[in-house]
Amino acid sequence: MKQSVMSGQKGSSIRLAVDTAIFSVVDGMLKVLLVRIGSGPYEGKWALPGGLVLADESLDTAAERVLSEKAGVDDIYLEQLYTFGSVDRDVRGRSVSIAYFALVNSDRCLPATIEYYSDIAWYDTATLPKLAFDHAKVVEVGIERLRNKLGYSNIAYGLLPREFTLTELQTAYEIILGHELDKRNFRKKIQDIDLVKETGKIRKSGQSRPARLYSFTDRKPKIVDVL
Repeated sequence: MKQSVMSGQKGSSIRLAVDTAIFSVVDGMLKVLLVRIGSGPYEGKWALPGGLVLADESLDTAAERVLSEKAGVDDIYLEQLYTFGSVDRDVRGRSVSIAYFALVNSDRCLPATIEYYSDIAWYDTATLPKLAFDHAKVVEVGIERLRNKLGYSNIAYGLLPREFTLTELQTAYEIILGHELDKRNFRKKIQDIDLVKETGKIRKSGQSRPARLYSFTDRKPKIVDVL
């Protein structure tokens, strides 16, 4: 399988890679999907799913392939994040990584990985293990981007199921932002901007009061003043 390289000075080469920070709200926490490296100088360390860009593919295609092959995740919200190129980011040689962040609803995601990785798991972003490469920085930048974009876009659709309650929607926002939102103001705002629509369905759960179910008016990225 061919791999692309960029030529450096004095005959050296720079490997071009993509790394993906996949975020989800799981068990009331913002979590990121990590894989445990199974061999080589980083054996036993946790990292973001990633890999080298092939000579015949675009960056976006490489990121989508990495998500599918190394995390078992397909057809989710994906956005290019930042370029990481510190000279010492990889002990195996000079490399530059184009990082992406992705959003997924964990209920429809069954992570699976390849043999090179010995494990795959969701980790609370507040209590991450020590990560390989500069992946801790990638997660940090990804969280910052996610928090900022929640305020001016509809990307929360990537985290919610097709149908949800307004309480579930607000809870997702609060978990990611790290603070509570006024219930009345939040609901008024998202309805004023036509972010969601009623499905006409009701969810009944035990002794709890029946709750109306909603869906996003648009499940494609768009700019909208949410917060």
